[in-house]
Amino acid sequence: MEKYQMFINGEWRSSGESFESINPYNREAWALIPQASEKDVEDAIDAARTAFKKTWRNTPGLQRAKLMNKLADLLEQNAAHMALIESTDNGKIIKETSKQMVFAARMYRFYASYADKLYGQTIPLDNPNFFDYTLCEPVGVVVLITAWNSPIQLLANKLGPALAAGNCVVIKPSEQASASTLEFAKLVQEAGFPPGVVNVVTGDGKVGDCLTRSTQIDKISFTGGSQTGRLIGKNASQNFVPLTLELGGKSPNIVFADADFNKAVAGAIAGIFASSGQTCIAGSRLLVQRPIYEKMAEAIAERAKTIKMGNPLDESTQMGPVANEMQYQRIMQAIESVEAEGAKILCGGRVTDSALASGYFIQPTVLVDVANCMKVAQEEIFGPVLSVIPFDEEDEAITMANDSVYGLASGVWTTNLSRAHRVAKQIDAGTVWINTYRTSAAQAPFGGVKQSGYGRERGFHAILPYTRTKNVMIDMSDEVQDPFSIRTN
Repeated sequence: MEKYQMFINGEWRSSGESFESINPYNREAWALIPQASEKDVEDAIDAARTAFKKTWRNTPGLQRAKLMNKLADLLEQNAAHMALIESTDNGKIIKETSKQMVFAARMYRFYASYADKLYGQTIPLDNPNFFDYTLCEPVGVVVLITAWNSPIQLLANKLGPALAAGNCVVIKPSEQASASTLEFAKLVQEAGFPPGVVNVVTGDGKVGDCLTRSTQIDKISFTGGSQTGRLIGKNASQNFVPLTLELGGKSPNIVFADADFNKAVAGAIAGIFASSGQTCIAGSRLLVQRPIYEKMAEAIAERAKTIKMGNPLDESTQMGPVANEMQYQRIMQAIESVEAEGAKILCGGRVTDSALASGYFIQPTVLVDVANCMKVAQEEIFGPVLSVIPFDEEDEAITMANDSVYGLASGVWTTNLSRAHRVAKQIDAGTVWINTYRTSAAQAPFGGVKQSGYGRERGFHAILPYTRTKNVMIDMSDEVQDPFSIRTN
């Protein structure tokens, strides 16, 4: 049993209480994770505040960049070990977690390159006797809360821009998958970051509540479920703390009849069955133009039946278990209720293979005869469940795509260039993939609209919310101003 400690002010500590982390492949406890106390949370925030005031905000961007690049090097060097920990903790196949470690390292290098380039501006005013300029400053202490499905990659989206801008952070990973973040903190320490710049506290929702209610923080970035996002938003509003929220999705993946059929099938599979469907960007609503609807549904179902399920640590495994008991029960309840709504299960559902009985395995599930108004097409399931929905005309597809409280991601499959641009412009989503799906880049901004949240991660756009603009105005004249009049410049 691996026993972990929290990382606060450059030191490892535990409050004495802990809880077990369960391996979703065999449902066995494999690690003990500390449960932070209110004192631990306060100490972590105090450490970050002290480090911000005394050290990090005054550290030149070039030095911040060197430390971030060192961290990226260490993450790459330890990618295999980090992937092993994360796959053991959340059941994601190691083929993917290995790539995510390398991508996270790329994110740190990307933001390191901005650490010495956060420029202010000089602003010409109407009065030539006044000189005006702006400063780009860090906001201060930032709380970063990540989800259990991709802890290290999600953290890189937040920690990279936060550190590059000169902020200090308190990280709180999901209690369902905390081990890889605590392992990552060892790399932070090895890289040589000053104590207090990066802190990690672990535990249940009480820890997150304590963090987000604090009057001593300056920003919150959260990735997770919409209900938790609402609670965090309520806490943040009490102290006017700005938020970045990356929440759920029910993303439409639209396939037109003129699409490259084989490519679209592969994209649909990747969109919903990769990561066992446990991604906020999952293309869980496949909208297919009617002339190819039946053919595509059958092709996806046949391919889904061949997906190799098994030990996530086996390189040949294509789909692992879902991450935890609660998630497993939630997905199975959704599958078992679809026929009552009028939909049909074309393939999938409960696993009958005795070799997989010990884990939280759910077969890749394809549903047909689904109407866009059905519960299964409107509520986020966060599992390997695909609703295939027919449409006739382009306008109908756009209307159906936008008929959702969510707006995170979307896909369009067509060989018609004009249609691709036309549809992309009309979809209410933060990301539109055309003839691809679930593709990421450090340079490309990511985030949602509507109940999928607000703010952007990745790309240059993500660094701006971790900064604030200060205006400096200087009177260079010898004139004595009338104290009872307002001067405009």
